[in-house]
Amino acid sequence: MQPDRTPKSRTTKRTYDDSPDTAEAFRRIAALPDGPERAALCQEVVRAWMPMAVRLARRFRHRGESAEDLAQVAQLGLVKAVSRFDPSLGNAFPSFAIPTILGEVKRHFRDELWVVHVPRRVQELRGQVRSADHELSATRGGTISAVHEIATHTGLTEAEVRLGQGALEAYTAWSLDAVPGHPTDGHPLTDTLGDIEPDFDLIVDREALRPLLRALPEREREILYMRFFCEMTQAGIGARLGVSQMHVSRLITRTCARLHAQVMAEPRAFRKAS
Repeated sequence: MQPDRTPKSRTTKRTYDDSPDTAEAFRRIAALPDGPERAALCQEVVRAWMPMAVRLARRFRHRGESAEDLAQVAQLGLVKAVSRFDPSLGNAFPSFAIPTILGEVKRHFRDELWVVHVPRRVQELRGQVRSADHELSATRGGTISAVHEIATHTGLTEAEVRLGQGALEAYTAWSLDAVPGHPTDGHPLTDTLGDIEPDFDLIVDREALRPLLRALPEREREILYMRFFCEMTQAGIGARLGVSQMHVSRLITRTCARLHAQVMAEPRAFRKAS
């Protein structure tokens, strides 16, 4: 019995069942110089592969970014893939485009969506810790993993695991009107904010006046001390110094006015002298 030598048709396995056949278009793109014709052909290929980019973007739909924005970022990755693809290397376009598109989306999450600036190394630790926690939880029925378990699973140190866990909360931010915990018995975050301490201004004023008081003539300094620190009346001060109450009043008014003018006119000099 003679073997069947009838040629058998070969089918090419594609990443997606509806992948467009753009191999000829890429060969033409590679042969064309930069110009309108090449740009138009690239746009045609981008439109053909755009459904693939949208499907890849859907993998990230549960990470807090809108579907429309994710699709735009993925399409930008597709444009980069089309412009950089070299068919002469022998690779199929999907094997080059898919990592390029996914990389663009991941870069978008890494660089654009963090509310708090987090170093790239910490972002990477966050991803490792998050993935390890999900993997361990899946094998234990949703049980929360301990730090040492995640460290063993990932090969990280416990300090690195804690650093990655801390970054889990830096990706998004709560509104100050948010109520942590149960809404019925919680309080908004605005209730935890402190008010401006009024005594701070008093401390600043005292420190500004300290060198000026030292520089006053002894008689004026003594009068201010008796009036404002000993809380003596002007009549009592006058009786002790042997002057009239009116004279004490004029001295206090004149000295306080001079001190006020000096504080307002030369604050830098007072801070330096103090």
